[in-house]
Amino acid sequence: MAEQTLGQRLAAFAVDTSAADLPAEVVGSVRQRVLDVLGLCVAAYPLPTSQAVLAYVREQGGRGQAQAIGLETPVPAALAAFANGVLAHSLDYDDTHLPSVLHPSASVVPAALAAAEASGASGRETVAAIAVGIEVCVRLGMAGYDRAAGNSVFFEHGQHATSICGTLGGAVAAARLFGLDAGQTLDSLGVAASMAAGLIEANRTGGTVKRIHCGWAAHSAVTAASLARHGITGPPTVLEGRFGFFQAFLRGEFDPAEVVDGLGTNWAVPDIFFKPYPANHFTHAAIDAAIALRERGLRVEEIDTITLGVPTPVIRTIGAPLERKQAPRTGYEAQFSGPYAVVAGLYGGGVLGVGPDDFTDALAVDPDRRSLMARVQVVPDDRCDAIFPYQFPAVLRVRTRDGQVWTEEVLANRGGPQRPLSADELARKFHHNVAGRLAADVANQVEQEIDRLDQAADVTRLTGLLAAVATAPTPTGTPTAGPFEE
Repeated sequence: MAEQTLGQRLAAFAVDTSAADLPAEVVGSVRQRVLDVLGLCVAAYPLPTSQAVLAYVREQGGRGQAQAIGLETPVPAALAAFANGVLAHSLDYDDTHLPSVLHPSASVVPAALAAAEASGASGRETVAAIAVGIEVCVRLGMAGYDRAAGNSVFFEHGQHATSICGTLGGAVAAARLFGLDAGQTLDSLGVAASMAAGLIEANRTGGTVKRIHCGWAAHSAVTAASLARHGITGPPTVLEGRFGFFQAFLRGEFDPAEVVDGLGTNWAVPDIFFKPYPANHFTHAAIDAAIALRERGLRVEEIDTITLGVPTPVIRTIGAPLERKQAPRTGYEAQFSGPYAVVAGLYGGGVLGVGPDDFTDALAVDPDRRSLMARVQVVPDDRCDAIFPYQFPAVLRVRTRDGQVWTEEVLANRGGPQRPLSADELARKFHHNVAGRLAADVANQVEQEIDRLDQAADVTRLTGLLAAVATAPTPTGTPTAGPFEE
């Protein structure tokens, strides 16, 4: 028998993985990720970009198959996946896999929920589909991770690996929920690979297009599986072929072992980092360090100078150009500023320490905060370089006016395996995100439905609860626009 291709291996994994045999920690992690994603979707609903996407979805018409959050009536499954994927990723508050720096749940969960609703799949099968979809997404991302360089080859090529790999991960999840066999699941991968896309130039020069990337990935995922169900086929060598996925996106620079070693045995899902703060993940350790100094008694009015040591590669995202990062013009720009992260932590905030209300346009230009940001230098740190990108560490040093030096090191990120968020903390994040958008009793019902998702007959009760999202102006604590994104 000929050796199976990488695509065939992934397709067999997606089809043959038994929902009954999923490790308990994988099932529990998937439920938590569904709760996290749906809370983020509701929180992002008022954004102008979200409203633009929902208006687009309304215009398309079509047979109602699945619920787009905030729309009164169901829409075609691919469009529901699109809308919900956009909302899930729009606040930069969604989970992160390290070291690939993928945000897998924002694409896979919306694709799976839409496919599950359209197909009438059980909650148990939905959980299993999300698990295999996230696993496939992460493994493809890791295949393009250069361990020697400590960086993603996708990123170096200007590609948004989150949406590119999320398209393929979402496709196998949707294929499973549509009841496709291994051959059709391989076809779903083959079709999805021709749809995968996402450029990160908006990180540099502006535009809100990145906010639609996970939505486009989820839309493409559902579409690819639907086309495969109707007979459209893809190449069996879609991944490693001469003109396949890895050649097209990575110029042939990939590690096949990352795709298949331990497949079905070593699960990445439980170790994916939840975000405690609504900001670029590179800033989180800086926030933690600043919070720790404040709790130790450091007072803002005593500060003379601040030095934020971080891994060298992250400076281009949160510390350069420094004069711009010291003076963000909007709450959105503040999400990608190392100096602002330090200041936010020093002043203190809500939810899990710093929350959405700490990233407002008004606070970004507040004179006192601007004065403090101007005293923050962002520099490379050797210890941080040695740890990155398995963590995004920070070393914060503050000199006070009397010459005293305060130092705080944060070498492991909160929300990851070494410092996990508790179930209570994730629930607090969810309820804060939906406050004022869902009635309290509805929010509680959503949480309860997710808690027993793997026992539910289907997902329609859960998704139906999310139709009635309150309309309101964008709250002052919600970042609206800006040029920089992770």
